[in-house]
Amino acid sequence: MEDELAKHEKDYIRIYEKQGYVSNFHFENEKLINSETKNKYLPEDIRIVAQHRYEGMSNPSDMSILYVIETNQNEKGTFLLGYGPSADFNTAEFFKKIPKSNISNDKNINQNS
Repeated sequence: MEDELAKHEKDYIRIYEKQGYVSNFHFENEKLINSETKNKYLPEDIRIVAQHRYEGMSNPSDMSILYVIETNQNEKGTFLLGYGPSADFNTAEFFKKIPKSNISNDKNINQNS
């Protein structure tokens, strides 16, 4: 049976925050930017350590993915990206450019419980 630990994006974000993933990031000018420190990151500066995909309960085309990330400057946080018809193409392309060697599921709370 699938873990009932968290059902929605906000639930997962809160759990990861308790594990130290507290930085918030936004995408601007082809870079991921820490909203507080203003540090800027290129795809090769990011490690994805877990990801969770969501499909809207009332609207299946309402889709998103939560990335749990660590940076080369030891900043840890999350980034929620809409995908499917509502996706921001440039942000989605940025995440596609993250090297495969920088992507794992090592910190996925569903696998470590």
